[in-house]
Amino acid sequence: MQFMNNPPTFLFFTGKGGVGKTSLSCATAISLADQGKRILLVSTDPASNVGQVFGQTIGNHLTGIHSVPGLTALEIDPQAAAQLYRARIVDPVKGVLPDDVVRSIEEQLSGACTTEIAAFDEFTGLLTDDALLRDYDHIIFDTAPTGHTIRLLQLPGAWSSFIAENPEGASCLGPLAGLEKQRERYAHALSVLADSAQTRLILVARPQASTLLEVARTHDELHQVGLENQTLVINGVLPESATTGDALARSLYQREQRVLASLPPALAALPHETLALQPVNMVGPDALRGLFQTQKSGDATAVLQDEAVPDIPSLDALVEDIARQDHGLIMLMGKGGVGKTTLAAAVAVRLAERGLDVHLTTSDPAAHLENTLHGQLKNLQVSRIDPQAETERYRETVLATKGKDLDAQGKALLQEDLRSPCTEEIAVFQAFSRVIREAGKRFVVMDTAPTGHTLLLLDATGAYHREVAKRMGENGHYLTPMMQLQDAERTKVLLVTLPETTPVLETANLQEDLRRAGIEPWAWIINNSLAAARTTSPLLKIRAAHEVEQIRKVQSGLATRLALIPLQEDEPVGIDRLSILAGKQ
Repeated sequence: MQFMNNPPTFLFFTGKGGVGKTSLSCATAISLADQGKRILLVSTDPASNVGQVFGQTIGNHLTGIHSVPGLTALEIDPQAAAQLYRARIVDPVKGVLPDDVVRSIEEQLSGACTTEIAAFDEFTGLLTDDALLRDYDHIIFDTAPTGHTIRLLQLPGAWSSFIAENPEGASCLGPLAGLEKQRERYAHALSVLADSAQTRLILVARPQASTLLEVARTHDELHQVGLENQTLVINGVLPESATTGDALARSLYQREQRVLASLPPALAALPHETLALQPVNMVGPDALRGLFQTQKSGDATAVLQDEAVPDIPSLDALVEDIARQDHGLIMLMGKGGVGKTTLAAAVAVRLAERGLDVHLTTSDPAAHLENTLHGQLKNLQVSRIDPQAETERYRETVLATKGKDLDAQGKALLQEDLRSPCTEEIAVFQAFSRVIREAGKRFVVMDTAPTGHTLLLLDATGAYHREVAKRMGENGHYLTPMMQLQDAERTKVLLVTLPETTPVLETANLQEDLRRAGIEPWAWIINNSLAAARTTSPLLKIRAAHEVEQIRKVQSGLATRLALIPLQEDEPVGIDRLSILAGKQ
């Protein structure tokens, strides 16, 4: 593998969710550990599944991997990091400052912004800890999906600039109190990230046009941050030997080859290589060691009988149930790469084709709904919550209202406050709240960001609800966004997954997180099923046979409603193909 030649100290694997970042980062860590290197594998994904891959609990502390000598792993848990971060700031002032002041500081530190800062604080610590660097030859980062990772890599510069320009701090006092002391460390982290002798970034993609376009954008954004040492790995490419006698496999192969032959120029100029689609799930060291080996399609060792595939309704059956009301919020949630954007577009198209008024939107920084729809439809409005645009809108609104009557010094302090990176959290939450309110009069279909990012947004929603409840008291009448999300009549959450072990497990964990927040998922959607597509390719048939157990697991114990969507011969882009994907009769 080219990307493993003369590896620097830090290796970052990034890309859209579901492209195989965790598999590649784990396989690389095992390969280097097998060579006698001391390796630290770090996950910065709020929805990390590194522990599931190795079959042991890891968590937010250095943990040796039992099955791989020389390999240590760490999962940066944003919530645990935030708890430690809050304690570091609050504990020293307890008993020193008045109780009401301490409570005020604790409230300031209760939001999702602090959670993000705390995770970022740990991340920069790993880049600059000399003692840690003496203990390990290489530190490998399995990062969150693209949008979240770009945000993480931009934070050292954002906070360094903010602290330098605003030495007195701002009303985001709690987080800044911890950050101001560490300006030198952030500057050091920036230099490490930009140094090609110390850091290499591996862009991971699937052989799909939409995924590669996003990777090209990622390449440009990382270039702007100063990360130049990039290489591209296209994962899960179907070998031609697996296509004999199967129209679906042949169609997939031809589609992938067309994509590989026309890489965006920025990516074609990078060092790049491909990895073959594997017949087994990438769980456990033995499977991961085979990832870098050329696979033979061979004979199907697991025989899939047609009657073994459960009889499950199409997506259109769920849409028909949804359409019985003439308005409401439909939120598609799940891990990155499971097809939320495509399925959100398909749900919106089928509702609009029934003559209903529909607004399709996304809170995923990396989603591009227009590319999926590839056309316009009567009754269908399309938008996205753009964090940068929403932040600018929020700043202008605050300056025009709260800043209207301030003197020059007051305006300067307010502008300083609004330059804080924490402002983005508030702005995105407000945009999210506007969308929820709109669902009271028409259908709003929301394609959400990957799981971890969405949970942070829900955390902000919950924090706002608690603040309103405290102010209004027991006798007050109010309706918060969280109350609307918890109301099954107003909101239907559709959980999207793939028929594979890890995605199903992660979606089940997401369902439990939502239930703890008082939100009951309405249905599950299992996407891209080879079993439902009735493939005859030996390699794909092995993968299809492994799917059945997971489909039955969801059907019998996890979902109250369920739709199963076959893998499509043609990429589901455009209104007609989205209708076919949904199962339009």
